[in-house]
Parts: sequence; C-alpha cells; structure tokens
Amino acid sequence: MQNNKENCSGVCTMTKLTEGEIKEYKKTVREALDVLGKKNMSLIIHGASFPSVPSFDTGFGSPNSEGAKNLINFAKDMYNSIQLGPGGKTKGVDSSPYTGTVFSNNPLFIDLHQLTQSKWGEILPEKTFKTLVENNPQKCINSTAYSYIYKEQEKALREAYKNFKTKNTLESLKKAFESYKKENAEWLEKDSLYEALSIKYGNDYWPLWSDEVDKNLYNPQNPEQEKAAKQRIEELKKEYCEEIEFYSFCQFAASKQKLEMREFALKNNIKLIADRQVAFSDRDFWAYQSLFLDGWMLGCPPDYFSKNGQAWGFPVMDPDKLFNKDGSLGKGGELLKALYKKMFGENPGGVRIDHIIGLVDPWVYKKGHKPMPEDGAGRLFSSPEHPKLSKYAIIGVEDLDHTLEPDKEYRVKTLSKEQIKQYGVLLEKIVIQAAKEEGLSKDCIICEDLGTLTHPVEKVMEELDLSGMRLVQFVDPEKPQHPYRGINTEPKSWIMAGTHDNEPIIFWAEKNINTHEGYLHSKNLAEDLVKNPEEREAYIDKILKNPKELAKAKMVELFASPPNNIQIFFTDFFGIRDVYNRPGTSGDQNWSLRLPNDFENLYFENLTKNEGLNLPEVLKEALETKDDSFVKKNASLIQKLDEFSKKLKS
Repeated sequence: MQNNKENCSGVCTMTKLTEGEIKEYKKTVREALDVLGKKNMSLIIHGASFPSVPSFDTGFGSPNSEGAKNLINFAKDMYNSIQLGPGGKTKGVDSSPYTGTVFSNNPLFIDLHQLTQSKWGEILPEKTFKTLVENNPQKCINSTAYSYIYKEQEKALREAYKNFKTKNTLESLKKAFESYKKENAEWLEKDSLYEALSIKYGNDYWPLWSDEVDKNLYNPQNPEQEKAAKQRIEELKKEYCEEIEFYSFCQFAASKQKLEMREFALKNNIKLIADRQVAFSDRDFWAYQSLFLDGWMLGCPPDYFSKNGQAWGFPVMDPDKLFNKDGSLGKGGELLKALYKKMFGENPGGVRIDHIIGLVDPWVYKKGHKPMPEDGAGRLFSSPEHPKLSKYAIIGVEDLDHTLEPDKEYRVKTLSKEQIKQYGVLLEKIVIQAAKEEGLSKDCIICEDLGTLTHPVEKVMEELDLSGMRLVQFVDPEKPQHPYRGINTEPKSWIMAGTHDNEPIIFWAEKNINTHEGYLHSKNLAEDLVKNPEEREAYIDKILKNPKELAKAKMVELFASPPNNIQIFFTDFFGIRDVYNRPGTSGDQNWSLRLPNDFENLYFENLTKNEGLNLPEVLKEALETKDDSFVKKNASLIQKLDEFSKKLKS
C-alpha cells in the first residue's frame, strides 16, 4: 500500500473559498443536483476509514468520532447520506468487515476519547488515552494500525470498564446499561458466552474447541444434551461473569455512541446507510448452527475471475428453518428479521444488501469440496435434477435449459408468477417487512447485484421493484445496450464509478489510455455526453490521451445518466491514489486505507492538480449534456458552477 503522509495539524489551509463562499458553493451544488433529478448522493466510506482529530488518532477510524463529525460537516449539503461498511465485530487475525458479527458491534469503533470526558464519568484516564495515541505506529499515515489497535483498544476498554463499575457518579449510565442488557439479551448472551469460551480455549474459532458441550451449547440434539447445555450455560455465567459483563459493556458503549452519531448526522441532513454482508461470522455460526444447512457452504461458481469458483466457507441458512408450513416465520426467519429490524432501526438511510443473489438464488457447495458443478455444487433453489438439493428446488426440470451448465446464469429459462414469488419470499416477508416495521420503505433497500445475476434474481428484483447497482467502469464498450453504460441505466438504480472492491477510477482510466478498448470507451462517452456530433472527435481525442480527463468523463456520466441515486467511493471523491480492498488478499495491508485527518487540505490541493472530484465542474458538464432549452433555462446555474470550478482549480 502507498502510505501517504498527511499534514498532522489537520487544519484546512488549501481552500481558496471564504466561509460565505463555501456556503454558496454547497447551495449551488445542491441546486444542480436537484435540477438533474438526483434524489440521493451518498459518500461510501467504511468505519475504519474515517479520519480522526489528529490528537485523538489511535490508529483506527470510527464513524462515532469527532473526525466523523468533521467529515459530516464537510460533506453535508453536497451529500445527503453516507454508505457505511459492515459494522460487526471482526477477528484479531482478519480485519475484513465482511466476516464480522451480525448483531454485535465492532468495539474498535468505540471512540475512546469520549470515555475520557465527563459525560462518561472520565472512566478512561487521559494519560492512558494519550499514551495510546502517542504509540500509534501509523501516526500521520492514512492507514489503519489494525494489529496494534486490536490489542490496545481492549486494554483501554478493560481499564474503562473497571472504573465504570466502581464510580458512584454514573447511576444514569449504569441504569442505561442494565436496560440495554435486557433489551438485547436474546443475542447478547450468546455473543458474550462465545467470548468467554474463546478466552477459555485460547482461540475464537469454535471448531477447534475440545469440549463437545461447549461447541454445541445452543445446538443440543436430544433432551439429555439440552439439559447438559443449560447447566453448562449457568456454570459459564458464574465462572466468566466478569468477561461476560465486560463484553456487554463494550457493546453498550458502542451502541450508545452509534445512536448518538445517528442523531448528529440526521441534524445535519445526513442519513447513514448500513451494509449487510452475506456472511455469518464464526460467532454467529456457533450460536445459531441449528438453523444452518448441515454440510453445505456458500460460495461462487466458476467464472471469468476464478476458474475453480470461490469457496467462501460461509454457512447456508436451512430453507426449512426460514418458514413454517403455514407460511409464518420459522426460527431462521425470525433470526433474519430481528437482524434486519435492528439494522433499519439504527440506520435511517436504509441497508445495502451485499450479494443479493445469496438471499434469492445462492450457489452452495459441499463442505470440504470445491464450489464446482462436478464436485456437487449447485444453486440451492434451482437444482431440481440434483440428488441432494432437489428437495429445495422451486422450479422443475422442465424449466431448465439443459444445454447450459448448472453455473450459468440463464439455465433457468422459464418462471411462473408463483415461482418468482417463492424465490422472493425471503425479501418480501423478512427484509421489506422489517423495513416497513421500522418506518422505512423498500426504497431504502439497496441490492448489490453487480456482476453475473441469475434469471430468478432478475425477475424477483423486477417483481418487487427493488433498486440495484450500476457500476460504469464495468461497462463492455463493445455492447451498445450493456446495462452498465450510463444511458442504459434505470432511474431507480444506484449508479457509481466504483465500490470498496474497485481500484480508484483514475487507475481504470490510466489502464485505458491510448488503447483500443480506451478508444471504444471514449467513443461511447462522446456519443452519450456531447450533443453536437461535430465536436465528438475532439472530445475523444481529449479524453483518450489524458487519464484525468477520461476519469472525469466517467464521473460526468454518473450525473448525466437517468438514475436518481449516486454513490461515490471516498478515494474517487478525494483523489486518493490507493486501494481499500484487493479481493482475495488478507493481512494488515488490506482493508486499511483511511481518509487522512487533513482531508479538506487533501481535497482542495488535489483539485488544483485536476484530481479528485471537482463537483461543480462535473455538474456543469452534466447539465450541458441536456437539450438546448434545458441549458438555456439553467444558464445562470451553469455559470455559477463554472466560476466555482475555476476557483477550486486555481
């Protein structure tokens, strides 16, 4: 990773705009977004990537921190939402947020500085906090110090918890803590007991534990095992009382800060959007293993990127546990609904569902085997000819195109209305219903449907009128009707240049400069963005030779296209030439990129180099792609955008 040194002062000095001009600038940007019909503009940034106040920087970002407030104040009026990453507790050996817990919050997101303040009774000594900040090995570097903070954060939280217990001035907080434990007992007991057993066995991977009772506390197979499990749970509660209380305290602190930040964001017209990963963590697998399909794992079939498929190793929810025969929710369905209700309740902006295909038409493989058809893998609900999976099939063999392999997206060739309803029942009765019960509409559900989709998934999203995602750098320039070409995208979609899994758009542009494929991209962009055919050759020449111009053209495409909803990954907005996630890699170097603490300096400095997203310039060019009467009507707005654009680049 390229570690960019930052200005450790964290003070913004580069902007040429006065306070009054910044206010007018944001007003102008908002007006342009409204004129272009953009209802939602969302900044994508995962929790660990948030900036800090320099004197509070422990080596890990937090969406609950003063640094997060600074980013919200900067982003408001331009953006109206922030797309977060998964917020669950991660493992010491794996920083990926996509393997975190589904209920427990990540204690690394607890803002330790707040615990040194009076509202928390100063339960964390200022000296402890300052020492932790001072020893941050990534000081003034826009990268997390995961291994460092994972250990040091726990030490600090244990000290804070010890003081929390003994201070007599925290009665209101202690009452809130007791209420929190009661309200969340259903999942908190399981997660905290897992923590206790992880300490007992010296590792947090339950398949390695030696005692079968401990491995199956919530998965007894007969009355005798159930009795032994209940007895063991009571023993553990007594033996590890302090560890269980400490875990609960950390969850309480994380939740309280999270809800406080939600209110701060809402007051600044920013809604937070959660991210629901397709995975269940080891902790969740252990706690709810009776609800998963024995011997099967979730993955991806062979494709262009992986000839042997992707063996994710995630458990698969047992279809028989989702719904009862009378259509009511089974235990598995109740678990999922509780999860989504919690997420919608905590995040007024809604939920992005990662890998929507995993809820509708998942690819499963036998544990210990490759996720390939010849090894017995297949679509859980679309394999009527499979000796093991046929019992779950929604379609019959007559609905299959037998000339295609089981992993092909259009192997299911025919679907009735009733079959589509069956494929979509989990989304309709659990996810959409959970949103409704929390006061949100299905418009607050963002389905990550990038890449290959099966026919059943496409039909379910169409039937339920759900919003998908369109990534413009994934377009095939040789296919005029390709769904990721901006002009072909639907108004309800969320359009973007890249997500957390992509390199910055400038890297994409640099790879395409002066290439045949780059010419095809440039030709398409010219056709879509330049009204006058006589000016298109010059436009192609300009963007084909200059990666910054090609990258900018792709950003203009977002705003000129039909979708009402736009997401911008933070590296593209701020002009950071680095990668957040390199799929298939692990270790401290991955998932570690952060927005520098002096992010405003970085942003305005990069604009002078024609890097990052010059929002008024891109909006101006997007407005100019419209017909002459539209341009004439908005001439004053276009002029103001042009003036701000030039000032920001000067």
